[in-house]
Parts: sequence; C-alpha cells; structure tokens
Amino acid sequence: MNEPLLELDGVDKTYRFFKLSAVALRLEAGQIMGFVGPNGAGKSTTIRIAMGMIRQDRGTVRVLGQPIPAMQAVAKRDIGFVSEDMRLHAGLTLDWHMTFVSSIYPGWDASYAAQLLERFNLHPEQAIKALSHGERVKATLLLVLARRPRLLLLDEPTTGLDPVARHEVLAELMDVVRDDRRAILFSSHNTQDVEQISDYITFIDRGCIIDSSDKETFLDGWRRLHLDVPPGATLPELRGVVETRTSGRLAVVTTRAYSPEIDAVYERAGARVADVQRMSLEEIFVANVMHNRRERVA
Repeated sequence: MNEPLLELDGVDKTYRFFKLSAVALRLEAGQIMGFVGPNGAGKSTTIRIAMGMIRQDRGTVRVLGQPIPAMQAVAKRDIGFVSEDMRLHAGLTLDWHMTFVSSIYPGWDASYAAQLLERFNLHPEQAIKALSHGERVKATLLLVLARRPRLLLLDEPTTGLDPVARHEVLAELMDVVRDDRRAILFSSHNTQDVEQISDYITFIDRGCIIDSSDKETFLDGWRRLHLDVPPGATLPELRGVVETRTSGRLAVVTTRAYSPEIDAVYERAGARVADVQRMSLEEIFVANVMHNRRERVA
C-alpha cells in the first residue's frame, strides 16, 4: 500500500474552551476529501496542525511522508495551503505576487498560471486592493495552484463567493486530481460544494471525527422512511436507525444502513411503508451530527 499524502493518528489539542480529541485522518493520492463541520468544529485547528502552524498535544502527524512539525519545512515545499483569512499585499499587483512566488518555488508553471489568469478573468497589472472578494480568492488560488503542489489543504476556500465564482473555483479543483499523484483536503461547512467535488467525506463536530467514508456509501446508505403505523403496532429496533419521530399514525425513521429488507421488516411488524426518500449530503450531515450529540449526552 502506498504511503498516504496526509495521515493524522490520535491527534489531541486542548484549549481553554475547546478540545480536539483523537482525530484520525488518512488522505490518499488521487482523492478529494471533504472535511465537513459546523463553524467551530475543529476544521481549521486540524488543518493548522497538519501545516505545523499549531503543535498537537498528542498523536502523530505525517504529511508527504514527513513527521510534523519536526519536518514541516521539507513538507511545505509541496503543500498548497489556502485559508479564508489569508491576505495578499493590498497595494501591490497580482503580477508582483506571481513574480515573488515563482522566485521561491522552482516548480512554478508559468504556462499554467497564464491559463488560470484566463479562466479566472484576472489581469496581472491589477492591484490586489482593486479586486473583489471573489477575485482575491481566485488570485490566491492561482498563486497556489500554479506551483503544482502534490497536496492542497484548503480551509473554507469558497466562503463568500458568488455562484459563478464558486463554480470556477470548484471546476479547477476537480481538474487538479486528474493527476492521481495529487490530493486535496477541502474544509467547508457548505455541503453542496463538498458533495459536488469530493469522493471521500469526513464529518467533524465539537472536536471529534464522527463519521468518515466515501461519498457514495453515505448517499447509498442513508434514507428517510415515512411509515403509517396503526394502533397496536410496534416498530422493531433496527441496526442503523439514528432517529424515529412519531406523530399520531405517522412515523419518520432515519437510517444510515438502508436496504430493501428494512421495508419488509416494518411491514411484518404491521406498519405500511408510505415513502422512502434519499437524503442530501446536508441532511445526512445534520442527522449524523444530531445523533452523535444525543449519544454523547446519553
């Protein structure tokens, strides 16, 4: 088995009002992993630990085969990091930034940078302070992508973008992993973006990884069933059911392990399956988070 481009194992980090607990991640070459969680869930802390910007209290971190933070300088030569709070020099032009970055990174691809300028409708002579928010995000991504890094760590890169700018950015990210030596960790609380580009998804909430799987497993396994339950019928307890809500004869069952046999089990118990609905990634995420919060309290 090839060594993963990013691996965290048992990573803890404690602050006064927040704790990252036993975080485990493994990102293989050729993957785009959506790293999904509410604001304050620990996404940025996890990424900053992977970058060596924050030192973990416990656990191990390896990026591109290098232990972090000990060998972060070596690893960062081939990491592209983008965060929503990154700032370029407002009074300088995009061309100045491109020249500066290309002077540091020998892997700078000038022809690819020119393509990105065209695709993102950016102009090298533009001053950064004259760019819109979306243009600044695209300029930052250009400076990172044109280096052709093997690993992209993206912390909420599409926050605040209009629909067209988001489409442009996401399309370019999907193009990155056509080279199956590269990988992307894409942090977001926007499940639509994650569902569009990711092939693997990890959910984090309140500092803990609560679920992690390939996207199709999530979308195939989660269902919401609407049941008609007559008086006297009792619904059986089934593996994978995370919530059952009832109102009179109506019961709404949410399961993470759906198969057609479940319908037959409920029918034999006296209930009628009125509808079986597929769930969006956003619905799956919310149901997963709420289920795990109830489990922690119980």
